[in-house]
Amino acid sequence: MTLRSAESLESAEGARALWGHPGAAATTAAPVPVAEESREAAQLAAAMEELRRAGCQMDARDKQLLRSLRLELCTEVLVDGIVIQYLYQEGILTDSHVQEIKAQTTSQRKTMMLLDILPTRGPKAFDVFLDSLQEFPWVKDKLMVKRKEMTLQDPAGVTEIAPSILKTSPTDQQLNKLARRLGREWEHIVLCLGLSHTDIYRCKVNHPHNLQSQIVAAFVLWRQRLGEKATIQSLQAGLMAEEVDPSVIQYMLE
Repeated sequence: MTLRSAESLESAEGARALWGHPGAAATTAAPVPVAEESREAAQLAAAMEELRRAGCQMDARDKQLLRSLRLELCTEVLVDGIVIQYLYQEGILTDSHVQEIKAQTTSQRKTMMLLDILPTRGPKAFDVFLDSLQEFPWVKDKLMVKRKEMTLQDPAGVTEIAPSILKTSPTDQQLNKLARRLGREWEHIVLCLGLSHTDIYRCKVNHPHNLQSQIVAAFVLWRQRLGEKATIQSLQAGLMAEEVDPSVIQYMLE
């Protein structure tokens, strides 16, 4: 090819590229369809809302009330119908939450799972839960009365734990009592104490249908792994970090 021919070829290629001729070798990426951009934006917005809601905890008084009536609610409330559908409609529960609840084998376990989830769903979750109890008006009335009567225990009035007790490791009996008072927040507590997500997963796999056994197994693992450092004092610090009511550790030590 002569120099003139080469120059002519380069000129023709340049013109085709400039005017968008089909023969031009396109080097730019195809534009993203508007529908796909909108879908990605919606997914991002949903994820940000989920993170925002997860960061807003239920009021401590309401969390304490649900915990104190946990067993009673499990026997009196059937959540498989209107309750979870209403909570889903109002944005308190997600698709994954509904599936997780429905996957439980008994009605009591379904209610228990819901009670584990609710405290993590923001400050409005309790009021929406009350509204969802259309088929259980007597339960709603009882919760409202208890809520009015209930006042959080003043931290200044909590009995101080003796230093000698704080330096000891919790016993199996104490860990069992603690597990009875904890809900879904137990995972964050044991992570704060030094366990890993893998440790939590193993506890769940080993005790797939018993939340209390999962919690006890996790705390026993923590005690075994940390040895003398697994003290009641460090456990108390972990509970306080997750804003667990001080009465819980008092109950554990009774």
